[in-house]
Amino acid sequence: MTQKEFGRPDRMVPVRSLFGIDSGLMVPAFSERDDHVPEIDPAYRFQPEVTLAILSGFMRERRVMVQGLHGTGKSTHIEQVAARLNWPCVRVNLDGHISRLDLVGKDAIVIRDGQQVTEFQEGIVPWALQRPVALIFDEYDAGRPDVMFVIQRILERDGKFTLLDQNRVIHPHPSFRLFATSNTVGLGNLNGLYHGTQLLNHAQIDRWNVVATLDYLPHEEEAGIVLARVPELDHPDGHAQVDAMVALAALTRRGFAAGDVSALMSPRTVISWAENCQIFRDPALAFRLTFLNKCDEAERPVVAEYYQRCFGHMPGEAAGQPAQSEPAQ
Repeated sequence: MTQKEFGRPDRMVPVRSLFGIDSGLMVPAFSERDDHVPEIDPAYRFQPEVTLAILSGFMRERRVMVQGLHGTGKSTHIEQVAARLNWPCVRVNLDGHISRLDLVGKDAIVIRDGQQVTEFQEGIVPWALQRPVALIFDEYDAGRPDVMFVIQRILERDGKFTLLDQNRVIHPHPSFRLFATSNTVGLGNLNGLYHGTQLLNHAQIDRWNVVATLDYLPHEEEAGIVLARVPELDHPDGHAQVDAMVALAALTRRGFAAGDVSALMSPRTVISWAENCQIFRDPALAFRLTFLNKCDEAERPVVAEYYQRCFGHMPGEAAGQPAQSEPAQ
């Protein structure tokens, strides 16, 4: 790597013009992009409170956790902020296969001058700590206990990290930033929706300076995102169809909150449904294949009733009717 890649932000940009938020804050940014900067998604919609929470991480080195239900765009929100700041960003999913050695590093056999030698290869944590990188721990509440205690060491105020195998202390780069996303804020699988999540001790959660909650977008904004993702529906009839789809998603979310159904439609699912409509040319068939078949069999009549309220007929009624056209090849 060149010295330039280890540099610091070289300009200040206004939050108001960059994110459309009514704020006079200025945030540091890089003038040039590198390979680790996420691509900008022009269709992404920022929620002001969550965006400001994330920006506090970039501005003041706050450790920021973003919590919310699946499909709300937690990780994407952080990545899209980083993309507009040209800030390198690395995302690590804390699934069950991520181990302490993956984070810290391990000895590996390499070939040097035709000879096999053993040398230490840094894990993602020491690698990121030494660079101007925004490190995102995704699915934070699903991490294994041994992994969580490794992370806890860099959540301290000074953020120093000791490599015991190397007898070396790593001081974080001035532009290193740390973020996390979670579904449960460390409270475990209370509603049965997120199997595999862990109970996190309060000392772990207490080390995060800022915790933001990301909820689903208002109807108009969610419909706008679906239309931006599926421009084929950007016509009057398509707008009406998307409005009905988003209204149906809202019904599943309210039904989930009330305990009527155990599955809900996230914005990601609505986008998949809209995309599948372009393949099957039948919203009812696309709905069954995208979401209804994922639901508990006992709850499908309730979900089908939601569909009828939004579309005027049951999703199974179109099954025997010819599709509007053949599926796309």
